[in-house]
Amino acid sequence: MVDERSWKEFRDSGLFWFVNQTLHVFGWSLVADIEVEPDGKQTIHRVYPARVKFRGFTEEVNTEGYKKVSKYLKDNIDELEKESKE
Repeated sequence: MVDERSWKEFRDSGLFWFVNQTLHVFGWSLVADIEVEPDGKQTIHRVYPARVKFRGFTEEVNTEGYKKVSKYLKDNIDELEKESKE
């Protein structure tokens, strides 16, 4: 099964942060070019891999990331478990 999703959904779920947290160990990161409209709407123009010198995120960013991933798991656990058995 392949069900294409948007980069916005991936970011909102906290998974973008989660993946980047792992990539930082290797000096890599996924970078999103985002345009913010005056009304606050965000448009992702492209996402690309990049080599980076920094490692990790601030405590505030990590806390928000953990909250988002926890919510994603809470909201999707039944479907994830079902898929794992198929």
